[in-house]
Amino acid sequence: MSDPSQNKSGPKRVRTIGPASFAPGQVGNYLSRLFEYGDLLLTLTHHRIRVRYKQSALGLAWALLQPLSLMLIYTVIFSVVTRIPSDGTPYAVFVYAALLPWTLFSTGLTSAVGGLVSHTHLITKVYFPREILPLSYVLAAIFDFLTASLVLAAMMAYYGIVPSVHIFWTIPILGLGVCVLTSLSLMLSAMQVWVRDIGIAMPLVLQLWMFATPVVYPLSAVPQWLRGYYILNPMTGVIENFRRVVLQNTAPDMPSLLASALFSVLMLPVAYLYFKQREATMADVI
Repeated sequence: MSDPSQNKSGPKRVRTIGPASFAPGQVGNYLSRLFEYGDLLLTLTHHRIRVRYKQSALGLAWALLQPLSLMLIYTVIFSVVTRIPSDGTPYAVFVYAALLPWTLFSTGLTSAVGGLVSHTHLITKVYFPREILPLSYVLAAIFDFLTASLVLAAMMAYYGIVPSVHIFWTIPILGLGVCVLTSLSLMLSAMQVWVRDIGIAMPLVLQLWMFATPVVYPLSAVPQWLRGYYILNPMTGVIENFRRVVLQNTAPDMPSLLASALFSVLMLPVAYLYFKQREATMADVI
């Protein structure tokens, strides 16, 4: 396969893709090659964002529409029709603060899982690190998250919620959320090449996963005997602690946060190595 980074004025660079292998010792080489193609990653990310909103009447407002519409629906159902505790915070901002990181995770994962099979023409014609495709969807989801965060800031100002020094915890908390998203995006997008059922099942899985995560209700509402199982869900630590440090001005819940960190530390390298192992034969299967 030809290398798109070749110098047109010089001889062609040829990249030979060897047989599939699980090679932990090659992680440094994989990452070095990924950085070499950083401009391609940024270009594809920009393309995702631009094409998504191109020629749409609402433009970037679409990034706000999903969390806002869900917030309105859940507020009516869970604060008017039936009462759900919100730990002393107005329910609208309580649920929106959780929907922000959840939407980042769910939309990023849904898009990234199909990222490889929707770019067959690229994978079969030119060489580049294939992980760039799912990663570009992850970066695009982060952009949408940052855009939708402006609404959260406005809601906090409206309700008179002043963040404390604990808000600086949002950086590592969101970092863990992105690590969870990246891990699953790499692994599931590679699996999707061989098993197309994964993409079909993803909307249902994410819908069930959301209700198994404290998004529309606080972790404190979960019975004590169930909380140990709840924190095994890596998104529990991300969602619950993001809301705690942003709205409630309290320190993170360390057991749930450490569970998410442990998942990220173990899963991310395994998912990346699995992806690189599968990469060698993707062009033949896809």
